[in-house]
Amino acid sequence: MNESPYYIIEPKAEKVPFVLSIPHRGTQFPDELKENYVPELQQVLDDTDWFLEKLYDFAPALGITTIYAKYSRWVIDLNREPDSKPLYDDGRIITALCPTTDFFGGNIYKQKDFEPDDAEIQRRLKNYFSPYHQKIDEIIINLKDEFGQVLFWDAHSIRRNVETIRKEPFPDFILGNNDGKTADGKFIKTTLNSLKSSDWQINHNDPFKGGFLTRSKGKPQNNVHALQLEMSKDLYMDTAELSYDEEKAEKVKTLLRKTFEHLIHATLTNSRLD
Repeated sequence: MNESPYYIIEPKAEKVPFVLSIPHRGTQFPDELKENYVPELQQVLDDTDWFLEKLYDFAPALGITTIYAKYSRWVIDLNREPDSKPLYDDGRIITALCPTTDFFGGNIYKQKDFEPDDAEIQRRLKNYFSPYHQKIDEIIINLKDEFGQVLFWDAHSIRRNVETIRKEPFPDFILGNNDGKTADGKFIKTTLNSLKSSDWQINHNDPFKGGFLTRSKGKPQNNVHALQLEMSKDLYMDTAELSYDEEKAEKVKTLLRKTFEHLIHATLTNSRLD
């Protein structure tokens, strides 16, 4: 495979030690796989984090490096453990590393024979999963060498209601850092204080603590701090969660931009090389 499975958006201002990841924005399917999925579902891709690259399009102007996925999470989920170990042990239903159903339990493959076996999963890990993670690691290493410490932000969105995961509607925003393990407390506090300056409901590590990306990249003892932000899609999309709503999105952007500005200041102020 020669084609990169991710997109990079370089900073448009002076570079800062901040990496933005959007792993579930992908909508494409590799040529060798795209005929295996139910066509009607491919047109909708309900499990996609729609429009997040547009919602966060202010990031490059702040000096932030952005990476987001090209391929759908139905090919392989970049935010799952590569050995398929569950992220949670509380009984919730959560899609697999290489999903065979959508969030609601519907089959995404045309027939059972098209579902990936172990060899196919390993191929997808090599071709689509590992390159995304390796590129992030490369960016983090380079930024850490230059600045001394790095902030990694993993951006997600989800339907307001997914009863297979949680019976109640999701809150507006959920900040995840694996119960404080993936980022220093000063960055967690800075983020929460900024988010809570809004009128939206802000949860912390409940019901999401951050997925594999946050947990694997966040090493505060090594000056790499990782945070995940999950948000309900209806904050920036229409009520049916199908199209982008410019007016609603602008309010979210204002909060996110302010939060990022606070975090950049905290990162640079606390840098070992500052």
